Amino acid sequence: HVQLVESGGGSVQAGGSLRLSCAISGADVSSHCMGWFRQAAGKQREGVAAIDVDGRTSYNDSVEGRFTISRDNAKGTVLLQMNNLKSEDTAMYFCAARPLRVCSAEIRQADFSYWGQGTQVTVS
Repeated sequence: HVQLVESGGGSVQAGGSLRLSCAISGADVSSHCMGWFRQAAGKQREGVAAIDVDGRTSYNDSVEGRFTISRDNAKGTVLLQMNNLKSEDTAMYFCAARPLRVCSAEIRQADFSYWGQGTQVTVS
């Protein structure tokens, strides 16, 4: 049974930083493409960042240069470092796992099989 648990969300002022963490159990994270998604109130869920097993990353244009995704396969965790946060970053953030070693060029929900419950990020 694969479980993903996010943590690290909270409230922060614009310009501040947060680091989200995703802990994975029940699966070999070293063989999964990992991603972060977000969903703002009244909007569709969108891909934020993804990282393949070799550490290659991709980002939504809106967060490029501000967010950094990383992974620690030994610990079974994926991190999302978010800097220079803006009010438009306010959303529920979800961690997701794709049971393939590579990620698609586009960060698409349909590519990911396992999802966490989400952690709220509020930027004011």
